[in-house]
Amino acid sequence: MESKDYIPEKILTKKDLNKMILRSFFMQIGFNYERMQGYGWMYSILPGLKKIYKDKEELSIAMAEHSMFFASHPFLITFIQGVIISMEESRQDRETINGIKVSIMGPLGGIGDALCWLTLLPITAGIGASLAQSGSVFGPILFLVVFNTVHLLLRFTLMNYGYKMGTGAAIVLKQNTKKISRAATIVGMCVVGALISTYVNFTIPLQFEVGQSTFNLQTDLFDKIMPALLPLLYTFGCYALLKKKSVSPIVLILITLVIGLVFALLGIYKYIPQTL
Repeated sequence: MESKDYIPEKILTKKDLNKMILRSFFMQIGFNYERMQGYGWMYSILPGLKKIYKDKEELSIAMAEHSMFFASHPFLITFIQGVIISMEESRQDRETINGIKVSIMGPLGGIGDALCWLTLLPITAGIGASLAQSGSVFGPILFLVVFNTVHLLLRFTLMNYGYKMGTGAAIVLKQNTKKISRAATIVGMCVVGALISTYVNFTIPLQFEVGQSTFNLQTDLFDKIMPALLPLLYTFGCYALLKKKSVSPIVLILITLVIGLVFALLGIYKYIPQTL
């Protein structure tokens, strides 16, 4: 689209980029199942569009196109903002802009889930919960501070990175999406494994007299095979039921509660208090 007020130089300032970053916190406004985050996306990028398009007709066209379907991870949205507003500033054609936006919002949604929900959140929440269970008020504070520090760093740094890279960001993203997602998945699985051994604690203290010695089912069998084997097997069982959709998460929570109470009465379940 040829602009009547086309300016070849960079016209967006740091202040304009920061305005869009702050508006990115409201990505979920107007959320609906037709356009998902479309209206929130248009609202977040609007300060840049107004600075670029002085002609009302051009601005209305850009706003209408940016109000279409949009869905990505809210923490990484500023990267797409930077790329797209850079393309708008250089007056790329509308088809190219929309194509780039659609091509990177999907991969970033997957990367964001892997990095933020499956890696950052379990790690920070696990550490915070462990401290809170031990009686420390520092637990929830640590969780909020660390989680939101990383969150804010992502929003502010990705905007500037995307703005500088422009259209080249799509190529880099496509080349590294699988590597980033795989690395985040590996870290997330390690965290989940640590959480299982920390929070799912029960033993079977059954003993048998074998000649002159005593055979303890827990320490002499299960712990010899693998420490925390029973918690791991129980977690895998719950995961299998959820994956097959045999039971709902709420029913599974209730079943776990009942099992815990029964085992506690029988002396099978043994809670191990967490210490610093």
